[in-house]
Amino acid sequence: MDMLKETLITLCGELHQQGLPKSHIAKRLGKNRETIHIWIKGIEQHGLIEFLDRYRQAKKGERAKRKVNPLIKRWIWEIREREYDCCGQKIQYFLNLEHGIHLSVPKIYEILSEKYIIRPKWKKNKVRGEVPKASVPREVVQMDTIDFGELYAFTAIDIFTREADILITTGLTADLGCQFLHQSMRRRFDGHVKLLQTDGGPEFKAEFESNAQLFCDRHRVARPYRKNEQAYIESFNRTVRKECLGWVKYRVAQLSECQEMAEVFLRRYHYHRPHMGRGMIPPLSNKEGDCRI
Repeated sequence: MDMLKETLITLCGELHQQGLPKSHIAKRLGKNRETIHIWIKGIEQHGLIEFLDRYRQAKKGERAKRKVNPLIKRWIWEIREREYDCCGQKIQYFLNLEHGIHLSVPKIYEILSEKYIIRPKWKKNKVRGEVPKASVPREVVQMDTIDFGELYAFTAIDIFTREADILITTGLTADLGCQFLHQSMRRRFDGHVKLLQTDGGPEFKAEFESNAQLFCDRHRVARPYRKNEQAYIESFNRTVRKECLGWVKYRVAQLSECQEMAEVFLRRYHYHRPHMGRGMIPPLSNKEGDCRI
């Protein structure tokens, strides 16, 4: 205990002897009213000198961790297994509901870690390396999706050559994402790229993730809320809306019609539409001025 704390406790005892209310003492010493109450109670019970000694001893070394009743631990483990590996907040709810016991969520996870391997929460700021850049074709391909109501567009672009692909689907599932992966890699990106980058959406997990290793050396997930990391595909998505499908909400019955519109747009995009990022040359034009559709 430092000398400042000893002085405050001594002053607290003196002010209390003078008859000042505890709230006034707390305000004068800059301490919480409950702290002043504990000090005064200790001084009255043990005397100032003995209370200071007791306080000093209590502050020495680390405090022993409070032990949890083994029965409570067993209840926590049972609730987790019964509720399909639920989270700590739900265990806290059931523990209070069924047994009238309240434990903090961190304490519940501490108890769970004694029996289970607890996976840490996904961290949005985990290290992912620098934002990839491309100096040759097939070095980096970015993928994303666009919402068109009952229909969705899977999109992909080679950030060096600006070659792109589109698949219109009726949902955003990993299975459909995997279907687009196979289509785009085989017909557009020569079957393999060095790095494939997507966002963290569910359509780019499960089957998609396991199949991505067949077509790329590395699959990188862009950081959330960092649109600049997916700048090329975001720009392409705006072009798809502006020059192809617009901001309309389509129905499932229009699937084949929308895919045909996308194919027409891709032919125009690759062979006719000049691209500012490529010196006003279409992505698949072999020489300047070759703007066939």
